[in-house]
Amino acid sequence: MSEQPFLSIAPEVQNALQHGQAVVALESTIIAHGMPYPQNVATALQVEDQVRAGGAVPATIAVLDGCLRVGLGAGDIERLGRAGTAVHKVSRRDLPFVVASGQAGATTVAATMLIAARAGIRFFATGGIGGVHRGAAQTFDVSADLQELALTPVAVVCAGVKSILDLGLTLEYLETHSVPVVGYQTDSLPAFFTRSSAYAVPYRLDTPAAIARVLQCQWQLGFNSGMVVANPIPEAFALPPERMDAVIAQALQEAQEQGVAGKAATPFLLARVSALTGGDSLAANIQLVLNNARLAAALAGAFAAL
Repeated sequence: MSEQPFLSIAPEVQNALQHGQAVVALESTIIAHGMPYPQNVATALQVEDQVRAGGAVPATIAVLDGCLRVGLGAGDIERLGRAGTAVHKVSRRDLPFVVASGQAGATTVAATMLIAARAGIRFFATGGIGGVHRGAAQTFDVSADLQELALTPVAVVCAGVKSILDLGLTLEYLETHSVPVVGYQTDSLPAFFTRSSAYAVPYRLDTPAAIARVLQCQWQLGFNSGMVVANPIPEAFALPPERMDAVIAQALQEAQEQGVAGKAATPFLLARVSALTGGDSLAANIQLVLNNARLAAALAGAFAAL
């Protein structure tokens, strides 16, 4: 057990951190809430393998038996994958309740960032970040991921913003809170299943070393915010924008008709999109997460080399 209350860091991860080696945090909501079993477990293990292949140590994060766990074993990942949506979906606000009750929780981007920072991990690979939901002018539904990016010095490698959200308003929110958004080898904000969108990224950088240097300056300047590193899905696995727009519109309409909102909205929408695309979106989701793990490992390695 570490000196921080309720925080347990796996020996491999702790050893890497102590020796200044590259470490990449990974979330667990994608295991319990983002994909069905057994694809969720297989993908989580593949993502860890990609991080290792890139020369970094993977640290999958979750709450197990009331403990903030940084670095899970295969058995832990299997447990989360089998339990699925029976496991609590845990953001920052939920952590005290799940810890106090000694339960299990799958961490969102926000909670994963928070726990990673507590452990001393600066880099995190995920699928796509949360953002401002469509219709937020009426619902005020804004993901806690965005506020966490403003508060926590962790770089998040993602395939942009989940395309079920309002990309333009999400960029505006991030700008207001001084969170840098960097396109990796792209001038356009990726839209999760598709490589581009109608929105430009504020900055483009084409190598992990260049991004690492900016992050070093950002944190040496005393800025305690994170960074969004937007990494487009590989072209071979991208889905046509027109098709995805139609599918997402139908999924959003179904969510509204069924009264699905709050933390249940994103899992519902992703599941419906997967069903409506005949599983094509799930296959794309897996590939973009693996791609993000590769870039995060390279970025963590470049930063460690500085």
